[in-house]
Amino acid sequence: MRRLEEFRIFYNHTIHPELMRLDQQRKRLLLLLFLSLLFLAGVILFEIFVGVWFISLLLSLPIGIYISYLGYRIRRFTRIFKPQVVNLILDFIDDSVNYGALQYDAKGGLSKDRFLESLLFGTNADVYEAEDYIKGSIGSIAFELCELNVREFSRVRSRLNYVFKGIFLHAQLEESLQGTIVILPREYRQYLSRAIRDVVGTGARNINDMMRSEEFREDFLSYATRDAKVRDLLSVDMQNILVAYRAETGKEIYISFIDKNVYLAITGDRNILEPYFFQSNISFELVREFYEDIMMLLDIVEDFDKLH
Repeated sequence: MRRLEEFRIFYNHTIHPELMRLDQQRKRLLLLLFLSLLFLAGVILFEIFVGVWFISLLLSLPIGIYISYLGYRIRRFTRIFKPQVVNLILDFIDDSVNYGALQYDAKGGLSKDRFLESLLFGTNADVYEAEDYIKGSIGSIAFELCELNVREFSRVRSRLNYVFKGIFLHAQLEESLQGTIVILPREYRQYLSRAIRDVVGTGARNINDMMRSEEFREDFLSYATRDAKVRDLLSVDMQNILVAYRAETGKEIYISFIDKNVYLAITGDRNILEPYFFQSNISFELVREFYEDIMMLLDIVEDFDKLH
């Protein structure tokens, strides 16, 4: 994969030095926290053996204040880490000829209404948490994406059930697509009964036998309304890429086409690029996972741009 090889070079020359700098900050904070806690433990032992509580109080107060300050600096470190790295990755991605400038907002996200109108999950989304918003364009197509954590109240138990956790993308095409097409992961079929019911309620029918890749038919459930131009939307090459990506990563992919809108979702079991504090964050694999998830979605959008 030539683009990944280029990204590794970019990582070595640009991202890795930034990770080294950030890791030095982490080590300094960790050392200061360790020394402060050690000194505080010494004060506590002094109080236990000597019993002069007033002196112990005078010593422990500034230490406690300093530890609180370190806590603030640690939280600040975790807040700035991801934006620093993500912006470098986006600088690499939007250097491609067909890409417009990409913008990032760590606290932003797609709206709940936008998520629900995708018809991919059949949920009320009682808990909807969005962050790490990215927007940009590929050719004539404008897109936006973010990380989502979506849950709903169980109908039979007093708990929250998982709906979706991962990256969700919405793209706006210049011309309307005819009809509605929805692609769902076959592996999750038992959890998608409401989504399938909603899709069928739009007049869509199962079109698995129309998908040209046998592996794609085995991995995905495909539905479309009668007026949808199915064969024009997902090329065989793209079907094979989706199958290969799923096999390599174990992540599930959801896709829908509605009017001028394209919705894509890739599952993920944790927040990508969230930094560790008690261990090093210098890892190409950590950065690579975020890059490949984003590029998987953007490659699909680019495929649509070429077709339309």
